[in-house]
Amino acid sequence: MSETFPMLMEGYQKLSAELKQLKSVERQAVVLAIEEARAHGDLSENAEYHAAKDKQGFIEARIMVLEGKVSRAQVIDPLTLSGERVVFGATVTLIDENDDEIVYQLVGEEEGDVKAGRVSFQSPLARALIGRVAGAEIEVITPGGERYYEIAKVEFK
Repeated sequence: MSETFPMLMEGYQKLSAELKQLKSVERQAVVLAIEEARAHGDLSENAEYHAAKDKQGFIEARIMVLEGKVSRAQVIDPLTLSGERVVFGATVTLIDENDDEIVYQLVGEEEGDVKAGRVSFQSPLARALIGRVAGAEIEVITPGGERYYEIAKVEFK
């Protein structure tokens, strides 16, 4: 699998920090919890042991996912981008049907947070925006129905 994962530096640092935490702190803590639970005797009826083993499985799986994403990360700095078209990393000002102004930045899938104005480049809204220029009108099909927006501004900040 050679697929790259585009993300901003902030997202890359967040994933790297989570990976470091899991490998250097959480992994050791769960090993100690397993050892302590083993000391209680019969493993077949030892809830603490089974819970610790489940947590260990989750931690190891998450480490594998994060290692894969961090190793294939394509870190993009929006300040190095320019142009009129909406691309990954762009900050887009939209006008909705009620003439309300909404600002979103297109980010990686792990970085999306709509409340913070960050939408994953894989979201329906981002897919409708990519490649468009200021002044374009777009239609986005969401679970709540169709939404219409006008692109007011495309910035790279």
